[in-house]
Parts: sequence; C-alpha cells; structure tokens
Amino acid sequence: MGESSSERTSRRGRRPAGQDARAAILAAARAEFTERGYVAASVRSVARRAGVDPGTVRHWYGDKARLLSAALGLGEISPTEIVRQAVEGPLDTVGERLLRAALTMWDDAGPEPLRIALPAVLSDPELRALMPQFLLAEILGPIARRLPPGEAALRANLLGTQMVGLMMARYVVGLEPIASLPADAVVAAVAPTLQRYLTGELPEAAAVGA
Repeated sequence: MGESSSERTSRRGRRPAGQDARAAILAAARAEFTERGYVAASVRSVARRAGVDPGTVRHWYGDKARLLSAALGLGEISPTEIVRQAVEGPLDTVGERLLRAALTMWDDAGPEPLRIALPAVLSDPELRALMPQFLLAEILGPIARRLPPGEAALRANLLGTQMVGLMMARYVVGLEPIASLPADAVVAAVAPTLQRYLTGELPEAAAVGA
C-alpha cells in the first residue's frame, strides 16, 4: 500500500506555509547562523532545518540578511536596505545618504528594537560572534567595494565605528542632546566626518596600516 500524502509530508518534515511556520523558521535560522556562521548559512539550509520550502522562508523574511535581522529581534528593520540604497550614486555623497537613510529608518522604528535586541545579542556569545560576519558581508562590504582596494577595509571600518557609536548614543543610551537632535542637524554635524573617512585624506599612520 502506498503512502498517503499526509504520510509523505510527515516523512519529509514539511510544514504548511503560514503563521505557524514563522517560529520554526526563526529557531532554525538562529541555529543555522550560530552553527555554520552567517556566510555559510543560506535560506535553503534554514528552510531544510525548519522543515519548510525555501519559498516559505522568503515569503516571510525575504533574503538572508532580513532573516538574520528577524532572528536578532529587529523585526522588519533591515539595515542592509539602507546600505544598498546609499551606495548607489556619487561616491562623494555616500556618507550623507547613508546617515540620512539610517536616521530615517531608526527614527521611524523608535529605540525599542535596538534596546531589546542589543543586550540579547551581546549576552549570547554565539550571536555576538555572528555580528562581525554580518557587518563585513552586508554592511561594510558593499561600501568597501566602492573604495580603492588598498584602503577599502580601513575606510569602511572607520565609517562603521562612527555609525555604530552614533546609533548607540541616540537610540540605546539616549545620550542628550544627540538623542533628541533633529535628524537634519545630526546629518549636518556628522555626515562630513563619515565622508572624510570614505574619500578624505587618511593620517599617514592609518594609511600605512591600511
């Protein structure tokens, strides 16, 4: 006697697409990312672990970067979209575009996602170990590819430290007056520094270490 369709579904471990699959996908994503690393994990491997089709994962979470954001507790927020949009266009205004887009995204979302997600990530060694991989692959990588190869990594890292510090001060720590400063004022004050990191002269010692 042949298998019924329900028996075949059970044997393959497939789950129906829908809300009931989301928790399984997030649990599988966290396991895949921590075990395999961000670069080696894939939407397909997450789907396989969760017992769903890759299309189900993409339906709920889009690409791998969005999936990691969700697994980290950031919900629908996708920093990678900000970077992808900002790196398009003239290189000499990337700093301003990047900062303005990031402020718009986080001002709209409010501080809660970062205030909730960041302590959870920092307290979990496995998740914390994922962050450099994610930053290099999805955030700093696209920026570095626009820069001269010999200085790209250093320049992108300098920009990253400035952005991370600003986001921490404004949205996590709530440091005043930066926390309540209008976005336009923040852009006016900080964007020139970001742009200098990208296209300005580097100090001689820094250039030697690039």
